[in-house]
Amino acid sequence: MSLLNIFKKKRKPSPKKAPAKKKEEAVGKKGEEKEKKPVEKNSTVRTQEVPRRKKGAVIYGVVKAPHISEKATDLGAINRYVFKVFSRANKVEIKKTIESIYGVKVLTVNIITIPAKKRRLGKTIGLKQGYKKAIVKIKEGQKIEII
Repeated sequence: MSLLNIFKKKRKPSPKKAPAKKKEEAVGKKGEEKEKKPVEKNSTVRTQEVPRRKKGAVIYGVVKAPHISEKATDLGAINRYVFKVFSRANKVEIKKTIESIYGVKVLTVNIITIPAKKRRLGKTIGLKQGYKKAIVKIKEGQKIEII
């Protein structure tokens, strides 16, 4: 039956337990109580403080780059700036990100989703990738230096 032994569950050897220690009496000589010292767990001390992210700041995975075109530069005259953003970004995240990166007060955010377009080269048909862009209006008197 040694062939069938390979299908049997093998028990893992249990680790040997240390013998149980005798309980110490709480009362010492002459009726005095012994003081118990608290044991410190994880007594390692941090030498460096971990840098914390500013509350409400969402930077990574939101804004890709400023969108520079003729229309976008014309919008700069009326305090509106255009940015390419990731497809999952929403208005609130975009607002917090622009405020934290450029240090300006964002008033409104408008989002435009540009769909993918079919492109053809000979017999080969492909897609020009779509993207999402955000038009951000900032407070009067403030400016974003993109270029």
